[in-house]
Amino acid sequence: MNSIFDLFQLAASNLWFYGGVFILVLSLLVFVHEWGHYIVARLCGVKVEVFSIGFGKELFGWNDKNDTRWKVSLIPLGGYVKMFGDTDPASAGHTDSVQDGETIRPFTEDERSVAFFSKSVWKRALIVFAGPAINFLFAIILLAGMYSIYGQPVTAPTASAVVAGSAADQAGFQPHDTIVTIDGEKIQRFEDIRRIVSVALDTPLDFEVQRGEEVVSMTATPKKEEITDRFGFTHSRGLLGIIGPNDGMAIKNITKVGNRSVETPDQIRQALLKNMDKRTTIELDRGEQIDRFVIAPLSTLNQGLKGIDKESVEANALVLANKTGEFLLKPGVVHGVKASVVETWRITTSTMKALGQMFTGTRSATELGGIIRIGAIAGDMAQMGLLAIITFTALLSINLGLINLFPIPMLDGGHLLFYAIEAVKGSPVKERVQEYAFRFGFVVLIGMMLFANLNDLFQLFIKG
Repeated sequence: MNSIFDLFQLAASNLWFYGGVFILVLSLLVFVHEWGHYIVARLCGVKVEVFSIGFGKELFGWNDKNDTRWKVSLIPLGGYVKMFGDTDPASAGHTDSVQDGETIRPFTEDERSVAFFSKSVWKRALIVFAGPAINFLFAIILLAGMYSIYGQPVTAPTASAVVAGSAADQAGFQPHDTIVTIDGEKIQRFEDIRRIVSVALDTPLDFEVQRGEEVVSMTATPKKEEITDRFGFTHSRGLLGIIGPNDGMAIKNITKVGNRSVETPDQIRQALLKNMDKRTTIELDRGEQIDRFVIAPLSTLNQGLKGIDKESVEANALVLANKTGEFLLKPGVVHGVKASVVETWRITTSTMKALGQMFTGTRSATELGGIIRIGAIAGDMAQMGLLAIITFTALLSINLGLINLFPIPMLDGGHLLFYAIEAVKGSPVKERVQEYAFRFGFVVLIGMMLFANLNDLFQLFIKG
C-alpha cells in the first residue's frame, strides 16, 4: 500500500511539476522527430500541409510562407506532419485530386510534382527514415554537449568489495580486481559493467580481470533479481555482486568482522585493524537485512582508524577501494562526440536485448511502462538536476527513434518495409493491402498502449 500513498502524495504535491516536465520533454522530442520528416521532405521538394504537435482539436497555429499549417493540438502525446497528396497524416493512402470550390479536379503538373506519393521510392524512404534518424542524432548532440561542457561521469571498473555468496563470489572475483573485458567487449567504466550485467538475466558472461600483474579469466552468471522502485514499478536486472569504488563505509553498521562479533566502535576498529591488507568478511546491518561482504582493506588508506580523535570522519569510516570513485572525464569536443556515439549505440543494443528478453519470456512483459511510469521518471530526473534531465531526454529520444523503426504498419518502420517491397518488386504495394495493414497496425499500437498503461495502474494500485 505504500506505493499508493506515495502516488497520492505525489499527485497532491507535484502533479503539475511531474506532468509539466513529462509533456515538455515529450513535446520537444516529438518536435525533433517530426522536424526530421519535415526538413527532408522540403529538401526533396515535397509540400507539407500540416506540422502538428499533439493530436485532436487545434489550440493555436499559423501558416508559413510555404502554406504549411504549424499548430499545437489538444492532446500532447505525439504529433505528425501531413504531406501534400496524402489522405491522412499516416500516409496510409493518397489522392491525385483536389477540391477547388464546388468542384473536384485532378492535380495540375505543378501540384503533382510536390506531392509525396509522386516522389521516387528512395526519396519517400529517406523522408520517413529521417524522423527516427534525427532522434538518434539529437541524443548524440545532447550527450556530446554534456560531455564536452560538463564532463562524462566515470567510475573506475574496479571491485572494492564482493558480496558474499553472489555470482561474483562464486566465480572467484576478489576485492581490487579490475574488469578489463566482458564477452570480449573492452570495459572502460564501472557503468559499462552495470549496463552489460543488468540485461544478462541468468546468462553466463566471460570476464577478463586484471589482478595485480596478471590477467585472470573467469565466467560468472549474474543472478536475476526483481526490484521495486518507490512508485511500486518492478523490473528485472542481472546482479553480479561487486561493489564499485566508493569513498568509505560507516563502521557503525558493522556487526561482524571475520568470525568475530563486534558491538562498540572501538571493537570494530580493533577488529578491522587486525585484518588490514588481507581478505576477510564483514557483516553489515542495513536495518531490513544483514549483508556480508568480502573485503581486503589497505592499511595505507585506513590510518584514520588509529586516530586519537574518535569523533572524526576518518575514525568512523572504512575505506575499501584502492582507486577513486566517480570522477568527471572531460574529453573535449571531438572525443565527446565519439563518446556520445558509443553511448547511444550501447543504449540502443541494451534496449533491443531487453525487448528481446520480453518476447522470449526471460524478462516479464509487465516491465513495459506507459505514460504514468515515464512521467514519474521524468519528474524524478528533473528534481535531480539539469544533467539528469538531459540524460533522460537523450535516453527517451533513443527509445523513440528505435520504436518508430519497428516494422509495424502506422510506424515509420512499417512504411519503410512497404518501400523495401516496392523497391524489390518494382511497383507499390496495393493501396487496399496497405489500408488493411495500417488498420492492423493501429490495433496493435492501441493494444500496446493500453497494455503498458494498464500495467502501470495495475502495479500501482492492485499489486502495490
